[in-house]
Amino acid sequence: MTAPSVAISARTRKRLIERGLDVLTWLVLLVMLSPVIWLVLSSLQTDGNLARGTYNVLHPTFTAFRDMWSTVEFSRYLVNSVIICTAAAALATAFASSAGYALARFRFRGARPVGFALIGTQLIPGSMFLLPVFLGFVWLGRHTPVTLFDTRPGMILVYTAFFTPVAIYFLRSFFMAIPRELEDAALVDGCTPFGAFWRIVLPNALPGLVATFVYAFLFAWDELLFVASLTEHNAETLPIGMRNFIGNYSQDYGQLMAAGVVSTIPVMLAFFATQKWLVRGLQAGAVKG
Repeated sequence: MTAPSVAISARTRKRLIERGLDVLTWLVLLVMLSPVIWLVLSSLQTDGNLARGTYNVLHPTFTAFRDMWSTVEFSRYLVNSVIICTAAAALATAFASSAGYALARFRFRGARPVGFALIGTQLIPGSMFLLPVFLGFVWLGRHTPVTLFDTRPGMILVYTAFFTPVAIYFLRSFFMAIPRELEDAALVDGCTPFGAFWRIVLPNALPGLVATFVYAFLFAWDELLFVASLTEHNAETLPIGMRNFIGNYSQDYGQLMAAGVVSTIPVMLAFFATQKWLVRGLQAGAVKG
């Protein structure tokens, strides 16, 4: 009599624990999604409702989504962000793939100090480089034909330089997880070292490359400090455009919320489109480091 009751009690206890964990998971998810839900709901309200704090959920309005494109030339900021962030992420991933492969496969004098130096660059606050970069851009514009201040190439160069070190460290781990025997087999079959890298290593490191690209893209997409200091009009990105919805004499909170929703869509699409490779890339980089 006692054994069945104990078994039932243990089964019931396990079921209660599972249900409790499910409830906790949903609560945590709700807390994490609450800012996003609040952003979407606020974008569907008028400025009057937002000012009074009275949300009319049953009668949403899309006026803010229509007006935000003309209030601050939102399309210009969006195009600049897409071009600058995509180019910077692609260049950083390309540079890091070659450097990370060299650190993972070749043994040379100074390899370990170089690896430590790459990590050390991440310990320095980025704001410390702001003034030297600004002065360098201004000097180049005054004394040479090269113009980087308030240009897309200038911001692409800055973001590429800032993310390449950490991207090298990421991809080094991914390349170390790829068996060296694959490259040896390719060399035996007649491939050159570069051919083995191009045809064997890079395809196998695709999850890591995608993860690095997406991470660099997100870093550049949200960056505000450098783009606010190194641009005036031509190369301004979304963080600048969203800040301009709030001025000294006007506060377009509804349009600001709508701009936040629109600026989140490309990031979400990029994440969901590459989710499979992101997970595989993170797992591959954790195997061997």
